[in-house]
Amino acid sequence: MNLFGYRRADGTIGIRNHVLILPTSVCASDAASQIAEKVDGTIAIHNQLGCSQNAYDQACTLRTLAGLVANSNVYGAIVISLGCENCQMDLMIDAIRQRTNKPLETFIIQKCGGVASVLDQAIPKARAMVQASLAVPRMPILLSDIILGTECGGSDPTSGLVANPLIGMLSDHVVDQGGTSILCETTEFIGAEHILMKKAKDSVVAQKIKDIILPYEESQLVVGENVRKRNPSPGNKAGGITTLEEKSLGCIQKAGHRVIENVLDYARPIDQKGLIIMDTPGNDPISMMGMAAGGCQIILFSTGLGTPLGNPIVPVIKISANPHVAHFMNEHIDLDASDVTNGKITLANAFVALQSLFYETVNGKCTKAEETNCNEIAIARVNKYVKNGKVKEYYY
Repeated sequence: MNLFGYRRADGTIGIRNHVLILPTSVCASDAASQIAEKVDGTIAIHNQLGCSQNAYDQACTLRTLAGLVANSNVYGAIVISLGCENCQMDLMIDAIRQRTNKPLETFIIQKCGGVASVLDQAIPKARAMVQASLAVPRMPILLSDIILGTECGGSDPTSGLVANPLIGMLSDHVVDQGGTSILCETTEFIGAEHILMKKAKDSVVAQKIKDIILPYEESQLVVGENVRKRNPSPGNKAGGITTLEEKSLGCIQKAGHRVIENVLDYARPIDQKGLIIMDTPGNDPISMMGMAAGGCQIILFSTGLGTPLGNPIVPVIKISANPHVAHFMNEHIDLDASDVTNGKITLANAFVALQSLFYETVNGKCTKAEETNCNEIAIARVNKYVKNGKVKEYYY
């Protein structure tokens, strides 16, 4: 199947053509949402951060928000700030301009005289930007232009046995065609790190894998917490997963069988081909946000228990191999792989269906999350702790 997308001026390739209404802080989020409600063709996010953060936490927020604007699925952005927050407009614009030269319009609520005045000024600008975006044609693209994100949430045994291996097959396919695939959710590598390290292209990458997994568990122990007491989650346990190691062994199946080329920090630009690990928390909206900010255009998301969650700028294909969930939560499931679980078809048969759906989604077919407008987001928080005289950073 031929693929089509949007070629941006910076050379990146998008598969959606959004105009993003971006609030720099929680105090600007309502204004951003009201603009998006009034202008077809725009999409807003709910930013709960942007103020009262430590320096490295704020830097992560700025990097993530800038990465959303830079994502190739976005044509341009209307940026809204309150005016007195820590994520000042000039800091936000500087972070964006380090990543992209896309069309931008900016409005500061305290300088405009309030939200009503911002709406009066921003809505015409947003409509004009949407009209400009519509002039961008879809053009032929290659699978090597794709950055694929992989995610699992609401996992049960069918996730690790069927849905995640299925995602791994698509990951291998994209990588083999010269594209990029991302494995994330660092907390769900615990207990499987030795397997990932063996897949690293060299000892340097293997050490990077170790360096993102061990500090997280250590950071919890330092403050008297134990990640294994709350992960697997209650839902995971009810579904049949008994230990964190079981969950991790299922999670890493999404990576397929290719060599791990590198490990990147949360929301860092993804600028190389092959299989990449991104250091993210296991929380689904946070990890998907990191991949979107890094540049992925599409995400495959397995769920054994069912979840409606998507992402505002990246289409998210939901896959379930749990027969009950695939039927009962059909409005949120894009691919029912439960016939593999039931022994009616093989993984190879299901892969053909997933590959076809993947191509159709790249070419514009809406996912269930897009149809139902399930696109809530969250951004990783950053903290540091000291152990043996060394300062270590982790995401949560």
